[in-house]
Amino acid sequence: MEEALGFFQAFEVWIYLLLALGGLFYARKFILAWKELRDAAFGLEREHAQARLNQAASILVLLLAMAIAEVVLVSFIAPAVPGAMPLLTPTVDLLATPTIALPPNQATPSPGSEQESSITPTPTTGGTGCVPGVIEIIAPASGSEIGGVVQITGTVNIPNFGFYKLEMKRLEETNWLTILAGNEPKISGLLGSWNTSLLSPGNHQLRLVAADNQGQTLPPCTIELRVTNVTGAP
Repeated sequence: MEEALGFFQAFEVWIYLLLALGGLFYARKFILAWKELRDAAFGLEREHAQARLNQAASILVLLLAMAIAEVVLVSFIAPAVPGAMPLLTPTVDLLATPTIALPPNQATPSPGSEQESSITPTPTTGGTGCVPGVIEIIAPASGSEIGGVVQITGTVNIPNFGFYKLEMKRLEETNWLTILAGNEPKISGLLGSWNTSLLSPGNHQLRLVAADNQGQTLPPCTIELRVTNVTGAP
């Protein structure tokens, strides 16, 4: 199903174009059949004109239904299915130092005025790529120890919100596993419950990915956690 939704989304413009061309063609046939039916003088001639009119009308209704189905699939169903949206998730460099761009009218602080600078961000939740009030994981905090069922709270509040998803992996692994998803924005709210009892103890990473209704994503908010389950069994 995810592949089918991705197809309808990727070729949305072409599908609308083909449906529009088909609609114009059969609208012309409908008008010609209507004129022929109106001007027909004999019964057999009227029957043939009526058949062509009915055929053109049926195909026009079918094309309209297909256009409505395309709108519903792309605008309502696809955003609710995370796997159907193209996620262009950038690679997160956990060792990178954030670069802060100063406004044009703000002077660059001198080397000896670091302590007096008011532009140095103070992380509220820790992690990488987290933007307070936009995309952030509030709890559990980065660097904390977790176990059992964990309530994950945070904020996902981006323009033209589409959906969000939570992914995890072991620190030494490269593949992310989706554990939760949602299609409603959150402001300091519950993102979901995560059962960590099946995980082996050790360091893990948890990231929050947000996408708008066009599938465009922000850099994910990534935090590190330590799972302290005694065993991997539930």
